[in-house]
Amino acid sequence: MQRLLTVFALGLTAITPQLYATDYTAEVTASRETAQEFMQTLKKELQAAMQEGGPVNAVSVCNLTAPAIANTYSIRNGWDVGRTSLKTRNPGNTPDAWERAVLVSFEERKRAGEDPAMMEFYEVVSQDGNQQLRYMKAIPTAPLCLACHGQQLDSIVKTRIETLYPQDQALGYKEGDIRGAFSITQPLPAARD
Repeated sequence: MQRLLTVFALGLTAITPQLYATDYTAEVTASRETAQEFMQTLKKELQAAMQEGGPVNAVSVCNLTAPAIANTYSIRNGWDVGRTSLKTRNPGNTPDAWERAVLVSFEERKRAGEDPAMMEFYEVVSQDGNQQLRYMKAIPTAPLCLACHGQQLDSIVKTRIETLYPQDQALGYKEGDIRGAFSITQPLPAARD
């Protein structure tokens, strides 16, 4: 419960410089760069799919290509890299308790007037006796997203989504809403001096 309260308290502002005995600037920067790469790669794939066959092709990118991109970055870095949301399309992207708390804080920050494009959060947490740097970067809903996540979908797109994701919750977004977040977990060395 204490960690959850810490996440909410710290999440109300942009990344707050954390007071850690060790400087994690390099790890935060690496997470930030990986999230940016992931975002750019996914956007490029979605734009290409839209040009080749419209939103139906974009659904396939999110279904097959996005998890492969996340897996590539996870293997490359030895981290856990993915996407999550308060309203998931793929149940495999359901947020854990830490991610959910950060996503809720992102929503609170947006209501307070912060730009979702600038939102990120990190925290060093201990899991099973091992320290991890956990990082999240908000994904704002762009016009490109609305064809598959908006309030009104083409019937063919809707049918494709229902076929691939029978438990889909990721609908009804407007431009500028927080669609979800990139989530990165980096294992940290046991001790650094």
